[in-house]
Amino acid sequence: MGHEEELPGVRPPTIYDVAAACNVSPSTVSRAFSRPGRVNAETADRIRRVAEQLGYHVDPIARPRGDGRTSMIALVVADLTNPFFLDIIQGAQKAADEAHVTVLVIDARESLTGEREAVERVIPMVDGLIFATSRMSETAIRTVAKQRATVILNRPMPDVPSIVTDNARGMQLAVGHLAALGHDTISYIAGPEASWADGMRWQSVRKAAADAGQKVRRIGPFPPTLAGGAAAANEFLARPSTGVIAYNDLMAIGLMSELGGRGIRVPDDVSVIGFDNSLDSRFTNHGLTTVAVPHLVLGRVAVQMLLGQHRAATVGKPAMLPAELMVRRSTAIRRDGGLRGTRGTRATVDAIAI
Repeated sequence: MGHEEELPGVRPPTIYDVAAACNVSPSTVSRAFSRPGRVNAETADRIRRVAEQLGYHVDPIARPRGDGRTSMIALVVADLTNPFFLDIIQGAQKAADEAHVTVLVIDARESLTGEREAVERVIPMVDGLIFATSRMSETAIRTVAKQRATVILNRPMPDVPSIVTDNARGMQLAVGHLAALGHDTISYIAGPEASWADGMRWQSVRKAAADAGQKVRRIGPFPPTLAGGAAAANEFLARPSTGVIAYNDLMAIGLMSELGGRGIRVPDDVSVIGFDNSLDSRFTNHGLTTVAVPHLVLGRVAVQMLLGQHRAATVGKPAMLPAELMVRRSTAIRRDGGLRGTRGTRATVDAIAI
């Protein structure tokens, strides 16, 4: 026969079975096969003997080359359904292709547990990892960085190479734009509580608003999705303002859609600004004003840093990419009266299509 077939109902042994039989962690079993020099010789020998007895075989795709490298890197994204990550992936793949390296994309699906488990499984297979908007703790990321080359996006760490967008400048531009249009009160729709970027954006909005003499309040946190933005509508309408800045474009669009369904017009009644300049922001009925992030550059530089090909590939101060404001039709000059009389009515419906 050309290959062995699995018997119905019989599960082949896994790395976790070997780890349990040897009373060690799965990562120790992984290192015993991928980098045996990093495991005690006696322990490594015992792991190999137990693996043979159980019939466990290392997946060929995870088997390194003769120099110990696999020519694969992992790009871990928080949510693959968020268009924000698409250009990052494209930029990363272009840089990886030039270096003859394969990119393995991991979708954490906004799950901290899922992200940790996926990273644990993939470490033996790759030469390095790029975390795009990770929800893992700094301690957990440092643990990964001790095992493989690591780069963090959208979150600075003093001891791991990182790249961030100029959130402060982006929010300064957004707040200044609303101030110039006469909006003296702003609501910030917050994203994930564990997100460094969310905390930085909120701090930047507060400072910029204080400098401009505007009032500002925070709503949330909410999931960084269309549904999250729609869910924010009730809290927003309890104390409405004529200006809104959302954590990201998806939340801004979700909010606009929900408000439109309730007869609240954008930008006549309320001006809305997003963050990211993701694909969706260009295809709303009104065109979303948003803080633009250079996604392609972000992905490309991340791979170059990971492979040691970029001058910023050092620890300490993070590499910072510029942000700019893309003004579209979701913002306009404030009208007298604001949202007065619009709550709960559908008398002047100007629905916003997605």
